[in-house]
Amino acid sequence: MNESQRQSLLSAIAISSGIAGFTNITPQQRADAFTNLEQFKSYPGRVAACVEMIGCDSLQFATANGNTADATVPGKLYALGVIQEFLKVGYNGLNDSDRGQLRVSIVTAARQLAMPSVADASIIKMDESKRILAMKIAVLLADLATREFPQRWQTFVTDLFAPVSSGGIWCEPGADAGANTIGVKICLECLKLITEDCTDSDFNAKISTVRRNDILLGFNEVTHQILPLLFELLSKQYGDLNNAKNTLTQMNQYLASSGRTTAQMSPEEKAQYQIQLDKRDAAGAILADELGTIEKFCQSMPLDWMFKVENGVDFVAALLHLLQEDVAKIQVLSVACLQQLAFRKLDPDQWFRVISSLPAALFEASQASAKRASERGIDPNCIEMLVEQLDYHRSLSKMGSMLVTCHLAHITADKDVSSGKGPKFEAVSRYLRLLSEMMSHQSGVICGEQINMWVGLLRDPAIVRTNVLSPHLSRVLNAYMTHVVKIRWDDVWDQNHPYSSLIEASWDDDDEYHEWLGNLRSKASQLFRAIGSTEPEIASTAIHLKVRTLLNAHSNGEPRDQLNPENNELTIHSTPCQEFEGVTQPLDNILHGIPSWALDNGSYDEKRTRIRNTIRPLLSELANLIVAWKPNDIWLKFRRTTLLEALKHYWKYDPATLPTGVDSLLMYLSVTDNPPKDRLSEDVVGLRKKSGVSLVAVAKKVPDLLVPWLSQLSERAKSLLSSGGMSPVNEMHLYEFLSCVATAVENPVDRSNFIADVLGSSIRILESPEIQNSIASVEGLLSFLGIAQAASNPASVTDPTFVKKVTNDFEMLFSSLNQLLSVGKRCHEAAKKRPNGGLPLQNLSATVDDTCNFPDEGPVGINELVINDPFVPLWPKVLPTVLKVMDVTLRVWHPECQASLLQNNIQRYAVAISDDEAFLATKQDGSVKGVFGEGGTAGSIVSGTDRRDLNLAPRWSGWFNESRNTCFQLLGLICMQRVIFAPELSHLYPQFVAVVANQEHLRSMEHRHFNQYLKQFIEIMMLSCPAPLYQSHLTAILGPVFEHLQYRLQYSWSPVLGTGSLGIESTRPMGSDNCMAAANQLASVGVDQWLIAYYARGGLFVGDLDNVTGEAAVEKARVELTRTYADMLQSTLALKGAWALVLANKAREDLALKRNDPSKLMSGPINKLANGKDYLNADGSKRTLAQLHIDARRLVRIDKLCHFLLLENEQIAGSLVVTIIQCLEYPDAYTCRRCTRIVHRILESVAWLDKYTELLGYRLLSAAVKAIVTEPKWMVGTEWDMINVIRDVYDRLVLGQYLLPGGQGPGLQMSRDPANSMMFEQTKVADKPLMGGGILTATSDFPRRILMEIGMSQEEVVATEKNLSEKRSAKEQKDVFRDLLRVAADKTKQAEGLNRGDNGVLDRAGAEESLLHGKLRQPTVSALPEKLVTYSMMKKKEGSNSPDPADGPWHGNIFD
Repeated sequence: MNESQRQSLLSAIAISSGIAGFTNITPQQRADAFTNLEQFKSYPGRVAACVEMIGCDSLQFATANGNTADATVPGKLYALGVIQEFLKVGYNGLNDSDRGQLRVSIVTAARQLAMPSVADASIIKMDESKRILAMKIAVLLADLATREFPQRWQTFVTDLFAPVSSGGIWCEPGADAGANTIGVKICLECLKLITEDCTDSDFNAKISTVRRNDILLGFNEVTHQILPLLFELLSKQYGDLNNAKNTLTQMNQYLASSGRTTAQMSPEEKAQYQIQLDKRDAAGAILADELGTIEKFCQSMPLDWMFKVENGVDFVAALLHLLQEDVAKIQVLSVACLQQLAFRKLDPDQWFRVISSLPAALFEASQASAKRASERGIDPNCIEMLVEQLDYHRSLSKMGSMLVTCHLAHITADKDVSSGKGPKFEAVSRYLRLLSEMMSHQSGVICGEQINMWVGLLRDPAIVRTNVLSPHLSRVLNAYMTHVVKIRWDDVWDQNHPYSSLIEASWDDDDEYHEWLGNLRSKASQLFRAIGSTEPEIASTAIHLKVRTLLNAHSNGEPRDQLNPENNELTIHSTPCQEFEGVTQPLDNILHGIPSWALDNGSYDEKRTRIRNTIRPLLSELANLIVAWKPNDIWLKFRRTTLLEALKHYWKYDPATLPTGVDSLLMYLSVTDNPPKDRLSEDVVGLRKKSGVSLVAVAKKVPDLLVPWLSQLSERAKSLLSSGGMSPVNEMHLYEFLSCVATAVENPVDRSNFIADVLGSSIRILESPEIQNSIASVEGLLSFLGIAQAASNPASVTDPTFVKKVTNDFEMLFSSLNQLLSVGKRCHEAAKKRPNGGLPLQNLSATVDDTCNFPDEGPVGINELVINDPFVPLWPKVLPTVLKVMDVTLRVWHPECQASLLQNNIQRYAVAISDDEAFLATKQDGSVKGVFGEGGTAGSIVSGTDRRDLNLAPRWSGWFNESRNTCFQLLGLICMQRVIFAPELSHLYPQFVAVVANQEHLRSMEHRHFNQYLKQFIEIMMLSCPAPLYQSHLTAILGPVFEHLQYRLQYSWSPVLGTGSLGIESTRPMGSDNCMAAANQLASVGVDQWLIAYYARGGLFVGDLDNVTGEAAVEKARVELTRTYADMLQSTLALKGAWALVLANKAREDLALKRNDPSKLMSGPINKLANGKDYLNADGSKRTLAQLHIDARRLVRIDKLCHFLLLENEQIAGSLVVTIIQCLEYPDAYTCRRCTRIVHRILESVAWLDKYTELLGYRLLSAAVKAIVTEPKWMVGTEWDMINVIRDVYDRLVLGQYLLPGGQGPGLQMSRDPANSMMFEQTKVADKPLMGGGILTATSDFPRRILMEIGMSQEEVVATEKNLSEKRSAKEQKDVFRDLLRVAADKTKQAEGLNRGDNGVLDRAGAEESLLHGKLRQPTVSALPEKLVTYSMMKKKEGSNSPDPADGPWHGNIFD
C-alpha cells in the first residue's frame, strides 16, 4: 500500500468515525468512505498494511485544506478489527514466520499503549479512547493465545506479564493506578477472555477440545508466575484505595472542623480533593477489573488457584476482606467470585473453611458499613443505606444459600454435625444463623434467594434428624410468613409505603413483583409444609401467634382503608383483607404438614407426647378463633372461608368445630349484597364460588366425619336449592359436596340410594318434555337456543327478556348434565381409593394370579359395579338422553345445516369458535390479563360484543362447546366405570355405536371437536375396555374412527405439504367476509369436495376475528389434532401414561429379581425421597396391593390391545399404520418424535409378518429416508430418532437382527435357518413385542430398493450391509446410516439447486444445524500438530524411571 492509498484509507477512517476536524461531511462523502473501508477488507495486502498501522506511534494524514489530522485511535481500532476478522479465516494458512511477525506486531502495539510517558505521569484518569483501544488489543491477544499458546507462543507470560521496562506490558512494581496501568487492563482482559473461551460450554464450537486442554495445561504450568502478580496488584491497589479514602476522610474532617463543606473549598483544595477522588476511583476500577478476571478463575480454573495459601498469597482471604469495600461495587464483585466458588465441588476442608470465615468477614463488613454511615451522619439501618446496599445484600444472600445447597453432602456426611457437637457443628450452626438473621431484611428479595436452600435442607432426612436446623426455623418461618403478604403497589407509587424506595429498588414494577411473589409462594408452600412436618411445635406456635395477632388487629375490619364507595365495605386491596390473604397459605400448608402423631390419640414416646400436648391446645384455640369469627364485610367473609378450608387438615383429627365450620360455608352459599341488588355483585359471586369450592375440599378430606350429619346436610342442601337464588355453579358444588360425603357411607345400597336422591332433580329435568322435545331434532335444539328465532326476528338475540329466558333454559339443561358428570367423577374417584382399588372384587388375594385368569376381565353386571361406585345404577336412565344431546349437537355441524346457518348474518355465529378459543390461539404473555383484559380477544368473534353482554350471538359458541364436551366426558365416564360393557346395557350398545361412530358425525366435526372426542372418549374407552371385549365392543367404533382419521389428517396437511389439489391459500380461516361463498360452494362441488376444503382450514369459522389470529387458530387446530392422535396411540400402546408406568414397574421388578435386591423396589426417582420401607412405583408414588392387581390386568390389556389394533382387524390396523407413516412427514417435530416411538412398537409387533413387508419396508422406510435426506428445518432435533427408525426397519427386514423394545440396544443377530440358508431363524419372542418382537425371516428387497433409489450402487448396498452385520451397536449402526444418508442429502441438494421454494419450516436446514453434516463442522480454532509436553509431564516421567521416553519434548523445558 503506497502513501497515497494510506492517506486515502486514513481519511475514510476519519470520516466514518467522525473525529474532530471533519465537519460538513456530505452523505455522499460518508457513503464513499464506508465503501472504501469495506473494499479494503478484501484487499490482498490488508494484513501487512494493518500490521504497519498498529506499529506506528501515531497515524496522521493531510486534510483537503492542507491541515494535519490525527486518526491514531480510530485507525488502530479499524486495523485491529481487520486483523481479528483475518484470524478467523486466514490465520491457519500463514507460515511460522508470518504468524510470528503478526504476533510481535500486536504485542508491540500493546506495549506502545502501555508505555508510560512523561505527559501521562501526572494523569490519573484513563483516557476513554485508549481504554477502547486497550480492550480491542486484549481481544486480539486472547485470540492469538488460544491459537498458539503454549506450543508456539512459549514467551506468552514474559511478553505480557513482565513490566514495561523489561519488555512486557505489565505495570512497573509499585505503580499507581491510572494511565500508567493500561497494560494491566489489557492483561486482565486477555486472561479473562482466554479463560472464558477455554472453559465456557458456549464456545464448544469455537475451540477444539484438544486445544482447550493444551491451553489449560499451559496455564497450570505458569500459575506460579501469574498468580503472585495478580495478588500483588490486588494488595497494592487496595492499599492505594484505602489511602485515598483515608485522605478524603481527613480532608472532610478538616473542613468540618473549620465549619466548611466541600462546596466551600478553595481552588487549590478542590484540586487536591479531586486528585484523591481520582486516585480512589482509579484504584477501584483496577480492582473491579481484576475481580472480573478472578471470577472467571473461580468459575472454571483449578480450585487450588484460589484456596492454596503459599508465600502470603491467599485469594480467598482477600475476597472475604474485600466484602468491606463499596467503591466500584467491589463488595458485589467479591461476592460474585465467592458465588462461583460456591457452585464448584469444594472438598470438605475448603467448604468448612469458607463457612467458618464468612460470619466474621461479614461482621467486619457490617462494621465498615456502619462506619461509613456514621461518617455521613445517617443511621446504618436507614432506608437510604438499605437501598444503596441492596445489590450487595441480595448477591450475598444468594451466594450464602448456594454455598449450602451445592454442598449438602458435607453436612450429612460429617460426624460432628450429625452428633450435634464439635467445631464443625458450631461452624454450620453459626453460618445458618447468619443466613436466617439475614432474612430480617425489609426487602423480600433477600428471602427469595434463600428459599431453595431451606427447602433442600428440610427435605433431606439425614439433616432433619440432626439439631442443626431447629434453632433457626422460627426466624425462617416468620420471615417467609411476612413476605408472602402482598404489597399494595399503589402505596409504593404514591410513596405511602414506609419502604417505598427499597421496594422500587427491589423490583422494576408491579408486574415483576407479582411474578416474583407467585414464584415465592409456590416454593414457600413446600417450605411451610416441611417445617410443619419436621418441627410441628415451632410451626404450630408460629401460626397460632400469627393468626391470633391478625384477628386481634383486623377481625372487625380495622383499619378501614381502600373502601368500596358504593357500600363502604372493605375491598380486596384493604389492609385487613391482604393480611388475612397472606396467612392462608402458611396456615394451610403447616396444618397439612403436621404429622399424625402430633394430633392423634396414639401411644408415643415421651418427647412426642410432650410435643403433642403442646400442639393440641394451640391448634384447638386456633380453630375456635377462626370458627367463632363473624365478619360483616364480604371480603373478610371470603378470607374466613379460605381459613376454614385450611382447617380441613386439623378437623381430620379433632372434628369438634367441623359442624359449625361447614354450616358457615353453607350459609355463605346464599349470602347477598348489603344493601340488596337486582344482580349480585362480583364480590358476592366470588364468595359464593369460593364457599362451594371449600365445601367440596372439606368433604373430600373428611367425608367419614360428615356422615353422621348426612341427613341434616341433605335437608340443608334441599333448602338452599329450593330457595331459587343459587347459581348453577353453586348448585354443582352442593351436589359434589353431598356426593363426596355419600361415598363414605359404608352400605352400598344406602350410598346408591342417596346419590340417586341427590341427582333426582337433575334426572327429572333431563326427562322433562321440554328438554326431550328440544333434543329430539336439530330444529328443536336451534329453537331451544334462540338460533332459529334469529332468522325471522334478528332483534330477538338482544331482547333482554328473550335472552334471559333462553339463557335460563340452556343453564337448566347444561347444569343437569354437568351435575351428573361432577357427581359421577367424584364417585369414581372415591371408588378407586377403596381398598380394592375399584375392582369389582370384595377381597383381594395377597398374591396376583400368575395364570392371568381374572374373572372380572369381562362383562361385569351393574349389581357388582355398584358395590364400589354408587353412581353406576343411574346410567340406564341417563345414557339415552346423553346420546340424544350428543347426536343432535353434532348434527348442527353437518354440511347442509352449517351451510344454512352460515348464510344468515346472525345465525352463522352459532358455529363459530368462541372468544376464549381465539385467545388460546394467540401468543400469550404476562401483559395480557385474560380474554377480557387489555389485549384480550373478547368481542373479536362477534365484533363489538361478548358473552357478558345481553346478546345471544356470542354465547352460542360457548354453549355448544360446553354441551359437546360434557357429553364426551360423560361417555368417557361410562367407559371408566365399565358400565357400557355391562350386560344390562347391551340393548343400548347398538344405539351407542350408532351415535359415537356415526360416519356423518365423524366427517362433520371440526378439528377442535375431534380433539376432545379422542381425548375424552376414544382413548378412555380403549384403556378401560376389558381385553376379552375388544372384538365385541371396540371394533365397531375404532374401525370407522381410525379410517376417518387417516382421511382427515391427509387432507388437513396436504395443502401445507403441497401434495393435494388445494393450495396453501385453502388453509386460511373462514370468516364473516367469505363464509357466504363457502356455504354456496356446497351445492356446486358436493359434500365430499366441500369437506376437503373444510379439513384444510380445520373446519373453523372464526367470525369477525382478524386474519393473523384466525390463521394462528387454524394452525393450532391442525397441529393439536395430529398431536392428540399421536398421544392417544402412545397411551394405548403403553408408551406413556398409566400403562407405561406398569411396564416401568415390571422392569424394576425384573431387575430386583435378577439382582436379588428387593431394595430396588423401595426406591423412586432421584428427585423424590423414599422412606426405605414402602414399595414404590417407578414414579415414586406408593405401591399398594390393589395396584398390584390392577397392574396385572393392565399388563394383559397392553399385550392384547396391541395385538388387537395391529393384527385382528384389517380396517383398524391398515388405517392406523398408514396414518402413523403419514405423520412422520408432517412438519411438526412434537408429532414426529412421538410417532417414531409408535413405529418401533409397530415393528416389534408385526415386522415378522409378510403382509406388512411392503408397508414397512417401502412406504415407512421411504418416508423416514425422505425426512432425513431432504433435511427440513422442522426436523432439526429429531434426526437421531428418525435414523433409529431406519435402523430398526433395515435390521428386522434385511439383516435378521432384532432390537430391544423401543429400538434400543445393539442389533441382536439371528442365525441362518439350517433348513434354508436364504432365511433366518425366527426369534423366540416374535409374539412378544414388549420383549423385542420378531424379524422377517425371508429377507426383503424393499429396503435395498430405497437405498438404490437415493443413489447407492449394488456394491455399496452390499458393503453397507456387511458393515451393519459386523458393527451391531446402536451408535455404530446409526453412524453408518448417517454417513450414507449424508451423501444422498448432498446429491439431492445439488439437484435442487436454486429451484427450492421458500416454505419456512419446509426449507432445508443449514449446515450449522444439520445432523448429517455435524461431523464435518470444524471448530474455528483447531488443535495444533505439535504435541504438548510440559515441565510437569517431564518430571513425572523422570519420576517413573522411564529409561527412554517415547514422546520426548519437541522443544526445551519452556516452563522450567
